[in-house]
Amino acid sequence: MDIQNIDRVPAFRTKDGSEIRELLAHRNSAIRNQSLAEARLPEGTGTIPHLHPQTEEIYYILEGEAEMIIADERQSVGVGDAIAIPPGIVHQIVNRGVGTLKFICCCAPAYEDADTVMLEGGTT
Repeated sequence: MDIQNIDRVPAFRTKDGSEIRELLAHRNSAIRNQSLAEARLPEGTGTIPHLHPQTEEIYYILEGEAEMIIADERQSVGVGDAIAIPPGIVHQIVNRGVGTLKFICCCAPAYEDADTVMLEGGTT
């Protein structure tokens, strides 16, 4: 049985600049086709615009307020919002609230730095 607790999972920084705690993925469980992680962004920061050629993502906001940018669309998001990010689409999330933005990232296939293409510019 694979059970991970957020308080015991080490944090690391992804290529896009967010702090991640990978809860379940092929690196720490029997899960092979997806990954589940909690991401954190400090107040006033955002991820670097990027895309994943192979991976689709779902973000689910746990704490805070943000601006979600997908391709040329922008929308304010907050607690309880789930965001669909198709593969190959440029995206960025920017913490527009007070305090740390916390959100769940579900990736299929599982998150890999090698499937992350960084882009220039962006909004912070």
